Amino acid sequence: MRLALLAALLLAATPALAQKSADTLRIAWRDAIANVDPYRNPLRTGLVLAHQAWDCLVDRDPATFQIKPLLATSWRWIDDTTIEFALRSGVTFHDGSPFSADDVVYTVETVLADKSLAVPSNYLYLAGAEKVDDLHVRLKLRRVFPAALEYIAMTLPILPKAYRERVGPDGYARAPVGTGPYRITKVDGVSEIDLERFANYYPGSPKGRPAIGKLAIREVADSRAELDALLSRAADWIWQFDTDRFDVIARVPELQALRVESMRIGYMSLDAAGRTGAGNPLTNSLVRQAIFEAIDRRAIAAQLAPGSSRALDGPCYPAQFGCDDSAAVRYPYDPARAKQLLVEAGYPDGFKTELVSYVLPQITGAVHTYLAAIGIDAAVRQLQTGEAEAETQAGRTPLYLGSWGSYSINDVSAILPFFFTGGGDDYTRDPEIARLVTEGGATTDTDQRRKYYSEAIHRITEHADWLPLQTYVTTYAISRELNFKPYSDELPRFYLASWR
Repeated sequence: MRLALLAALLLAATPALAQKSADTLRIAWRDAIANVDPYRNPLRTGLVLAHQAWDCLVDRDPATFQIKPLLATSWRWIDDTTIEFALRSGVTFHDGSPFSADDVVYTVETVLADKSLAVPSNYLYLAGAEKVDDLHVRLKLRRVFPAALEYIAMTLPILPKAYRERVGPDGYARAPVGTGPYRITKVDGVSEIDLERFANYYPGSPKGRPAIGKLAIREVADSRAELDALLSRAADWIWQFDTDRFDVIARVPELQALRVESMRIGYMSLDAAGRTGAGNPLTNSLVRQAIFEAIDRRAIAAQLAPGSSRALDGPCYPAQFGCDDSAAVRYPYDPARAKQLLVEAGYPDGFKTELVSYVLPQITGAVHTYLAAIGIDAAVRQLQTGEAEAETQAGRTPLYLGSWGSYSINDVSAILPFFFTGGGDDYTRDPEIARLVTEGGATTDTDQRRKYYSEAIHRITEHADWLPLQTYVTTYAISRELNFKPYSDELPRFYLASWR
């Protein structure tokens, strides 16, 4: 009945023509960016915005993952922990000030000193930067770090030294300036962000000069509001909507529905370390194993993320370097065995706990049902992404459903350190796992890296510390007047879009 009603509503609606006449691409998404400074928010939408309005020293080709020149025209390794970059001349920030090595040094020094950094694990490899001259700079690494260029391409947007020092961090968040293909013209709290094509964007950038003149981002409350925006002539592009709406959206003549498997994976964090209080049943490995066997991950992948989603055994995206799926201990879906494990753990009648989630309610509901079937009564708190992340950082989430896109970095150093080296999202606090993960990121010997990461993956799964669920299939609904290509790294590149 629900799908039939939805189909009727969609097919009866009169979708908007895209704002081609105004040359404005109208975007609606749910995850509000409370602080648009790219270093002050952990959200995927924040990363997406960063790549429209800021540039990094190097870029990564979305199709081949090849590292290409961006603000730097070339680079060379001076030694195992020093990279020298030759910078592009004639580049200006959106306020007209020139870009130079001073801005690169300032950015690195700011990141290293910032106590409010949203994702510190993305910068643990950095030791500092030194200016050689105006157009040459050296980045110093804290240790050998083979994935350095990946991180530099995806998570090191360059800040304007003079402007940011003048306006301060808070002023910068209200009126940010970068060197990217779009410049931000309006930031209205957490509801509205406007951008326009930067007229003085430098030639030779692999991003190119945007074909669309303006972007209007509206941050809405939920997936229903996204869909309403699409159907009420208020949006031309939405994403990550409920999968059960895909087919009916695809039947609307004026719309396109797209889906692509992404590097994002779904997971459930379990409080193995007892951060949420003494006597927590989740500190018992038998209880955690029971939860692993109680949840049908393959059904979740097939029914709630249709397209090309896969159930996962290892705690990482399969294509990432170091993601050795063969090292993972397998837990088949076996609710009878799960109940027996609870009996052996001393919980024959189950127990009560809490499940905090920001993922789609359908996935949250499925996990809740699976847990209830073996006697675990998990009270659900469905929160916005930022609220849920604040709760887990504070150590208040016994069970936590989330997703992780690795900042689109094709290396497990973008996921394992975040969850297993003592940070706010680490509910395992296992020193041996932390050691293995750290060692895996501290050598250029690829065989040694694989060995350390494989051992870490085996230990994480053997102890049932962190449950990988499924790969995500990212859904997009867009106007048929729009040329837009999605990529597996889940980074919409609006600067590559155009009108038909």
